[in-house]
Amino acid sequence: MRLFDDKDLKEGDELELINSDSGEVFSSALITEVAHKKLGDVEDVDLDGHEKWESKDEMLQSLKNYYGDRVNLDTIVKIVKFKLIN
Repeated sequence: MRLFDDKDLKEGDELELINSDSGEVFSSALITEVAHKKLGDVEDVDLDGHEKWESKDEMLQSLKNYYGDRVNLDTIVKIVKFKLIN
């Protein structure tokens, strides 16, 4: 799940998965599906393989910690599904 996607990720793109602590590439992936939704419309099924929250409020507060107060339930999120290729 991405908010304010500055990389314009789309189906068919290849990704390098990087350990944020070490900066080391640990795998590669191929984007298989991309969907857009309002944050308030995100369901548990959209979060398969992603952090789960107990409530929409908890999700909103968690995302505000990363993205700041510009996040609200009307914010459009990009849901990116991928398969590992390496």
